[in-house]
Amino acid sequence: MDRTLTETPKGTPVGAVHELIERDFLYIGGEWVKPENGRTTDVIYPFTEEPIGRAALAGPSDVDRAVRAARAAFDDGPWSRTTPAERAAILRRAGEGIEARMEELIRLTTLEVGSPIQGVGPQVAVAKIFLDWHADQADTYPWEEDRPGIFSSLLVRREPVGVVGAIVPWNFPLGLTMPKLCPALLTGCTVVLKPPEETPLYAFVLAEIFEEAGLPPGVLNVVPADRTVSEELVKHPLIDKISFTGSTHVGSRIGSICGEQIKRFALELGGKSAAIIVEDADLETVIPKLAPETMRNSGQRCINQTRVLAPRGQYDAVVEALAATIGAFPVGDPTERETVIGPLISEAQRQRVEGYIASGTEQGARLVVGGGRPAHLERGYFVEPTLFADVDNRMTIAQEEIFGPVVAVIPYDGEDEAIGIANDSAYGLAGSVWSADPDRARSLARRVRSGNMGVNQAMLELGGPFGGFKGSGLGREYGVEGIDGYVELQQVTSPASEPLTSELRD
Repeated sequence: MDRTLTETPKGTPVGAVHELIERDFLYIGGEWVKPENGRTTDVIYPFTEEPIGRAALAGPSDVDRAVRAARAAFDDGPWSRTTPAERAAILRRAGEGIEARMEELIRLTTLEVGSPIQGVGPQVAVAKIFLDWHADQADTYPWEEDRPGIFSSLLVRREPVGVVGAIVPWNFPLGLTMPKLCPALLTGCTVVLKPPEETPLYAFVLAEIFEEAGLPPGVLNVVPADRTVSEELVKHPLIDKISFTGSTHVGSRIGSICGEQIKRFALELGGKSAAIIVEDADLETVIPKLAPETMRNSGQRCINQTRVLAPRGQYDAVVEALAATIGAFPVGDPTERETVIGPLISEAQRQRVEGYIASGTEQGARLVVGGGRPAHLERGYFVEPTLFADVDNRMTIAQEEIFGPVVAVIPYDGEDEAIGIANDSAYGLAGSVWSADPDRARSLARRVRSGNMGVNQAMLELGGPFGGFKGSGLGREYGVEGIDGYVELQQVTSPASEPLTSELRD
């Protein structure tokens, strides 16, 4: 029998887990079905290192069933032929469902990921906002538009791309599902959602919400799977587009497979964002705003400002101020409201981060704060918030995405060198510029080869296009541009008022 968090007595503390959350079924074709291979996975709470639940894992045959259900729902079902307004109504009802189960989703995400709860609440709230925003676009998005042609009358139509395979990472599972699911459903696509095996439980709640909202069978299918089985989804010939968020290494593999099949794909990949502090910046104002952005979600966020570029004349002051702020971040139970740094997702991830910390020391960086495991916590996959100074941008800790609570402070002489350091990266996802002069900051931001730049902030704006340059990905999510990624363009021509000459017609 499936057991959901709604059966937990009201008023139970977020971190209290009395029994395993059992989710033994996949969601395929509008039905809850057992995986054919009978596989399950334990879902580990990173704070206690103990299971909080168990979920079904799809095998290759289950992925095939899910894709075929989505294909049938797209080709033969009503969804792709409904109006944008009808689809928007479903999205709004799903938003209401998320609002009704918000406490459950907050608790579940905190337990699955180990994310500090102070950041989980806004993530879940944004899921509803995002659904409503996409519903609003139904009336304004240019589904069809007349254009003046060169030789004829021209109608440009936007049709759904088809069956979408959505592959989501574990660090913000619900939050990173929505920029795939919302535009896909709004445009009339059907979806096979592949949640990560580390954090699959949220997706079953999401399937229930959309089912209750009236989404037709087969339009959304949920199949948690490991990495090997996930590749079967990418390779499946009945998939029209893959949307992936994750590592650059895996993204490269996905791009290769899709390229061979001439299959649409979008990749939101890693980052090594640079925060440029200009010499005129007021550190008393900047540091309290910047420091949390260096290691949100315990460092497990692709847009964290993990390279802080400081002018040499203020370098010591920047290091000292960052050390004082970061060193004071509360580390511990992610269900406590004051916790800023929680555990990492797994022991393997902790060992990976510790390896980077060791490499920083070996390559000559100066460890200012942290670097070890918190002495007051006997269990949990914790790494102390860590600050390195005297970092050269050629060091491994300045070039590779660590995905943990580690930040490097790099000195620079002059704006040109700052821009050179910021751009000296395989990534180009995000960044920020901090200055007392916003116009100066904007001028510098324009010179950084990065898809997302902030001026005196490092916030992700969901109403605009999000994506990266270089190794940080291909395509854009969020905003109207995110909707564009789920449509195909069709031109329909008809004779112009004046007939074309035979030469032009040929």
